[in-house]
Amino acid sequence: MSTDNQQSLIAHLIELRDRLLRGVIAVLILTAILMPFSNDLYHFLSEPLLRHLPETSTMIATEVASPFLIPFKLTLSTAILLAIPILLYQLWAFIAPGLYDNERKLVFPLLFASTVLFFLGIVFAYYAVFPLIFGFLTQAAPEGVAVMTDISSYLDFVLKLFFAFGIAFEVPIATLLLIWTGASTVESLAEKRPYIIVGAFVIGMLLTPPDIISQTLLALPVWLLFELGLLCSRLLPKKEQDDIQER
Repeated sequence: MSTDNQQSLIAHLIELRDRLLRGVIAVLILTAILMPFSNDLYHFLSEPLLRHLPETSTMIATEVASPFLIPFKLTLSTAILLAIPILLYQLWAFIAPGLYDNERKLVFPLLFASTVLFFLGIVFAYYAVFPLIFGFLTQAAPEGVAVMTDISSYLDFVLKLFFAFGIAFEVPIATLLLIWTGASTVESLAEKRPYIIVGAFVIGMLLTPPDIISQTLLALPVWLLFELGLLCSRLLPKKEQDDIQER
């Protein structure tokens, strides 16, 4: 490796380190800001379940340190989620110099749209999915069984669903990327629609808890968002469609 190449590699590594450090600092700052509200955050997160619990039931902590560690874990997770735009901007700033002009024009909007879709997935899970899931699960408890969920188990459950729905809502971006890179075409993906629908339900089965409600509520948006991605791909300017087919 020549001296110029070594210097270029070192410069890129230093820039990568600096941008990663900025992302970590942003997460730490947000965590420090949110820490005084950690218990309020957990109460807000648990509200969909508490609303459906019987009056005599409460959430419980089965480990000694859980009352402190679980709200802290939620606060850190919330800080990471809120820092996603900053993290994606650092990623964009790192890769942008190596992109062509037409790629820059597409990548930045895709990063912005993917961020918005990820947060929409979380909002959809909290306001549309959680009430249905917890309403069903609490009513399905056998007679004589008191529903008292452990706060640690509950947090792991909802974070898993947040992640699953956030990723699922990225389907339009994945569809556009497949067509933009030339890996597929609108017509080819449209012909595979039956397989996409089956795959959506398989994804719902793998990423959500073993209940039909959450699986269906994940699978249906995946399918509809796939259709949205196809629609957006059809609306691409004709010139870009030609360029895609030539790649």
